Amino acid sequence: MKKYDVFIIGSGMSGMTIANKCASKGLSVGITDELPYGGTCALRGCDPKKVIIGATEVRDFAKRLKGKGIDTIPNINWKDIMAFKQTFVDEMPRKIEKGYKKNGIDTFHSSATFINENTLSVGNETIQADKVVIASGSKPKVLDFEGGQLAKTSTDFLNLKELPQSLLFIGGGYIAFEFAHIAARSGAEVTIVHRGKRPLENFDKDIVKHLVDATRNLGVKLVLETEVSKIECKDGNYITTGISNGKETNFKSAEVFNSAGRPPAIFDLELKKAGISFSKKGIEVNEYLQSTSNANIYAAGDAADSRGLPLTPVAVLEGHVVASNIIKGNKKKVSYPPMPSVVFTLPTMATVGLLEDDAKEKGYDINVNFEKVDNWFNARRLNVDEYAYKTIIDKNNNTILGAHLIGPHCEETINLFAMAIKTKMTISDLRTMIFSYPTMASDLTYML
Repeated sequence: MKKYDVFIIGSGMSGMTIANKCASKGLSVGITDELPYGGTCALRGCDPKKVIIGATEVRDFAKRLKGKGIDTIPNINWKDIMAFKQTFVDEMPRKIEKGYKKNGIDTFHSSATFINENTLSVGNETIQADKVVIASGSKPKVLDFEGGQLAKTSTDFLNLKELPQSLLFIGGGYIAFEFAHIAARSGAEVTIVHRGKRPLENFDKDIVKHLVDATRNLGVKLVLETEVSKIECKDGNYITTGISNGKETNFKSAEVFNSAGRPPAIFDLELKKAGISFSKKGIEVNEYLQSTSNANIYAAGDAADSRGLPLTPVAVLEGHVVASNIIKGNKKKVSYPPMPSVVFTLPTMATVGLLEDDAKEKGYDINVNFEKVDNWFNARRLNVDEYAYKTIIDKNNNTILGAHLIGPHCEETINLFAMAIKTKMTISDLRTMIFSYPTMASDLTYML
């Protein structure tokens, strides 16, 4: 049996942060991951996705400026995109493991299950630790209808050697929309089937309408209020059956992808053997990110049922909190700043702070500024059709409660709103700022 001060399940951003920080303070640390080190974001999510999007941005920009200085719209070479993306993915696991070895951290490459409250089975090893951290991230939702196993995952999409002629995405979240935009701009026929009345339910409904319009104008078939009930493979294609108002509709595609959500990857860990309380949202934790039922256990990132959004920077923040509490005892309570979230479609959609309905429910007296501004200079110079904003202002203290954007580079502009919310800058403070011009940031003061 091997013994450690700290043992971590999962080598994504939160697990990596905890391992290195604890090791730097002299604690004996072990870490395991059944997948290559690096986590979803670096290997199977944010980073490779953003690399691929880069090529589609070039095509989109050229298409918008055709006849306005650009004569030719470039074609997308899928194989070259994948090769370029892979240069980022391949280097990451080796770099991480090299760092672990340098810091004296023992590495394992197996799944883990609990034997008792502080003992684990990791591959062929039995591991005992004073503190165990569950940072196992999330994984695609299991599709429990007939043929659900035929649907490929987001990881499969990011590793497609060739882009299929037609694709269908199950679910109307950010994964479906981002990949649909990539595939459609790369020449594929794309369908999104979503069971709800509107997609992207965690984003502002008025801003989402603009993205829905842009998505349909791109040629993506968006099917709402339709529950997928079956997938069949016939003659080399997939037939996906959806039910809406009791009627069945069949959709034919070369590939089907599961983008129906990502629950925490905790349900195979034998948590009950360790007396660890959990819900469908993750490990139940207190304000120190410690298990509410087993003081030896901490959780961070997507595996924790915390108030943090399932975002990489949040996982890092939670990793620092957990490491601090393991090293110094429970002294650091987790505190979340405004958490901006982005859908990397084209146009990009971004949000931070309170939604309009949430602000009303919380009893704030608010001003709501909502406008489509495709006539502004920044929209006209880029020749974009979708540029809109909604800002939620607290009348009592003249500060921003929430900001919701769609348009070019709003993934950058939203960070300025996040900073303003965190620092409680007043509208007057922001209006007297001087931003470089002409930039997207210079539009901010007109959104207030």
